[in-house]
Order: sequence, then C-alpha cells, then structure tokens
Amino acid sequence: MATFEKFEDLEVWKLSMNLCTDIYRLTNTELFSKDFGLKDQIRRSAVSVPSNISEGYERDSKNQFLYFLVIAKGSCGELRTQLKIARMLNYLKEEEYITINEKCISTSKQLAGFIKYLKQHQLTKK
Repeated sequence: MATFEKFEDLEVWKLSMNLCTDIYRLTNTELFSKDFGLKDQIRRSAVSVPSNISEGYERDSKNQFLYFLVIAKGSCGELRTQLKIARMLNYLKEEEYITINEKCISTSKQLAGFIKYLKQHQLTKK
C-alpha cells in the first residue's frame, strides 16, 4: 500500500519538476526566441506533466488520479515529439537533445510504473 502525505512527496512529481525546469532553461535561448510557437508549446507540454500529477492527486478518487497520470504520461510523449522537431530545426545541439529526451523517457517510464502500481494497490493519503 502506498501512503503519501502530499503530491510533493511523489518521486515522479519531483522528476517531472526537474524535467520542466530543464526545459525552461533549454528554451531560454536566442534560437528559441525566434520561434515563439514551438517554444511555447514545448513549455506547455513540460508544465503539463507535473501539473497533471498534482491535479490528479488532489482529486477525490484513485480512478481520477490514474486518469491524470495517464494525461501526464501523454504530455511526455508530446514533449518528446516537440523536442525532436526542435532538434531537426537545430534549436538544440545533439547532446542537449539526447540528454533531455532521456529525461522525458525516464519520466514516462516512471509514470507507467506508478500507474501500474496504483492499479494493483490502494492509495492512502495521510
């Protein structure tokens, strides 16, 4: 049984917050400043991950929490696509792209594992 006092205790939320701040740093460059649309969309996708984790946690049921975790996982996929586009446009160096893409994949895998765990166990909030 998983017991959490607040969503800030969740490792996947912490990981997603780090991913989000990394995205903001990466997109705060001159290259991205010329493409407001892509920069904005990448940032929105990144913010969506921890935001959906926290929103789902604050809902009234495990099923609602699971729903928002799936949304967060989907945002990771969306973010990976947008980062690939940014790489193809040379807004990101290959090393930057590889590093941030690996963080996206890691976050997505952790979300998938947490979703699987919650489907099999009861969530208890303190």
